Amino acid sequence: MKRFITIICILLVHLSVHSQERSLDYYILSGIQNSPLLKDLRNQQRANLIDSMRILAGYLPQVNAISSNSYAPTLGGWGYDGAITNGSNFSQLLTVSKQLVSKENLKNQHEAIQLLNESLKTSGKINEQDLKKTITAQYISAYGSYQQYRFNNEVLALFKKEQNILKSLTEKGVYRQTDYLSFLVTMQQQELLISQLKIFFQNDFSSLNYLCGINDTAAIPLKKPEIFLSVLPNAENSVFYQQFLNDSLKLKNSDAMIEFRYKPKVNLYGDGGYLTSFSTAAYKNFGISLGVTVVVPIYDGRQKKMQHDKISIAEQSRQQYRDYFKTQFSQQIAQLFQQLHATEQLTIQSANQIRYAETLIEANQKLLETGDAHMADYILAIGNYMNAKNTITQNSINQLQIINQINYWNRK
Repeated sequence: MKRFITIICILLVHLSVHSQERSLDYYILSGIQNSPLLKDLRNQQRANLIDSMRILAGYLPQVNAISSNSYAPTLGGWGYDGAITNGSNFSQLLTVSKQLVSKENLKNQHEAIQLLNESLKTSGKINEQDLKKTITAQYISAYGSYQQYRFNNEVLALFKKEQNILKSLTEKGVYRQTDYLSFLVTMQQQELLISQLKIFFQNDFSSLNYLCGINDTAAIPLKKPEIFLSVLPNAENSVFYQQFLNDSLKLKNSDAMIEFRYKPKVNLYGDGGYLTSFSTAAYKNFGISLGVTVVVPIYDGRQKKMQHDKISIAEQSRQQYRDYFKTQFSQQIAQLFQQLHATEQLTIQSANQIRYAETLIEANQKLLETGDAHMADYILAIGNYMNAKNTITQNSINQLQIINQINYWNRK
């Protein structure tokens, strides 16, 4: 029974430790959910939908109640001209007006809002991609710091294991006291290095939480990031290229909007109510009036052409930015793959080096136990092993960072 309880306790501890580990997906999801910028972009899209409804409401009949009352007395022949003021005016009217608009004009205005929302949607995708890249890069850095910290702790455990053997052999006179002290100095340096690495990991972990909007300062183990190379789209099929297409459509829409502004404008209006000056038969002054206004633009100093010219210049700038992006896209991807290949080659070289370093350490450990090892050679072998191991860890981190940068461009 006691054995069964012990096994259960071990399993619970194991599950507790692993449940505290957090993955890259957890931080990316938290960052996206907590991002005020992404929330703001979504809110802007919702607000634009309200503007679209306001456009329709603006072309519905507009009804207003207007009350206008004035009295201009004259005294001894002094006062306002009665021909103008009628002495007094009492107006209680209900007015109705409606601006006529073509279906094409209305469609153009709705299209402008739709294109604005498409731009916001594209901006949201790009900002989300930026956020994923930044969080992933910080996660990789924190994971690398944690791996360095864990590896150097393993080396320290090796030092402490060998310390007992070396101390016993030193007491027996097999090794000199100076050899033992050199070993202790190296072990103390390793302890100091671990303290520094712990600070680096805590700082990297805090920065990761800060980026994701997580209010937590406790540093916990991180799972190895599952990052693989994605199939990259062509520049024209990426989400980054979509913004140039959106801009093109928006410019065409703005160009068409200029034409609609110079179309004749027709406005219908009418009112009904009570309007009197009280001069004669005030009780009969109930009535209605109807009217129509037509505005036909004739000449405005060639401002229409100037506005079209501005759109044309903006289109030229858009094309220049688009062409520059396509060139930079291809160059950036090629450069990143070149860096990735060089890092992979360096990792292979380091792996070969670490095999020799491990063999050398094992040989020195055997010589240490028999009293035949040279302390300087043993410490040097451990230093070479640590350098090779740290190089592999750093190369692995660099490789993940490069893959992260490549995957940044994969969003369609």
